[in-house]
Amino acid sequence: MSFLFSNFATKFVIMKRNILYFLLGAFMLCSCGTSSKIALSRDSDQKYEAAKQAYASGHYSRCASLLDDIIVVMKGTDKAEESLYMMAMAQYNMGDYEAASTYFKQFYGSYPKGEFSELARYNSGKSLYNSVPDPRLDQSSTTTALTELQSFLDYCPTSQYRDRAQDMIFELQDKLVEKEFISAKLYYDLGSYFGNCTEGGSNYEACIVTCQNTLKDYPYTKLREEIYYLNFKAKYELAKQSVDEKQSNRYRDAIDDYFGFKNEFPESKYTKEVDKMYASAMKHINVEDLDNEELE
Repeated sequence: MSFLFSNFATKFVIMKRNILYFLLGAFMLCSCGTSSKIALSRDSDQKYEAAKQAYASGHYSRCASLLDDIIVVMKGTDKAEESLYMMAMAQYNMGDYEAASTYFKQFYGSYPKGEFSELARYNSGKSLYNSVPDPRLDQSSTTTALTELQSFLDYCPTSQYRDRAQDMIFELQDKLVEKEFISAKLYYDLGSYFGNCTEGGSNYEACIVTCQNTLKDYPYTKLREEIYYLNFKAKYELAKQSVDEKQSNRYRDAIDDYFGFKNEFPESKYTKEVDKMYASAMKHINVEDLDNEELE
């Protein structure tokens, strides 16, 4: 008897599962059929409502596909602004940030005083912020993102998103600084290799120029200490490899930077290293002349 009951229970479970699969398949076929009908429909309002439902359900790809068919038709209607903004947001939520920024720009360009104009400006910059590459790669898109976010702040100076936009600007500037720091460090690491110095100069000089320009353009960067330290090291190494007639002046230049570094970063983790280089540099110059220069 228990065997018969067990056999019946197993068949019942299988039957129940098959029914569920059948109902699910039927539902999917019905949904696909409905989706296909809407996609093929010429009724723009029907597609618009379907796009809104798709967006609300998190089906952003379907939403974008439906809007793509009607977004031009919607121009001049009361649904034009919302449809264009929804298209931009759908692209953003799909992770296609460049396309999203394009649609956001199109929105605030077409509707500068529209309901979503402020958000469109902010989200355009945010989209570009999300698309910037690793600092080791070309940073032209980072510059574009900075321009867009700064434009948002110029147009919407009292926006509730102002602080976040400013934070993104600082983060993007840090990426540009990091890119320059990587370049400067590469020059330093190349050191006395002259194969890439086709127009004279040296890698240490290139490192120094890159460091100084970066500190000038971004004086408050969080990498300031590292850049300042690298600049001092490059000056010290440049002096070491210089010919006699240039060596003394270049050591003096390095010593000037040493005092500047010590003054600004008295508790630096690089203190021992810079002190050692300073002591070495002092051996190569006339101390009396240095004292006279300081008095002057």
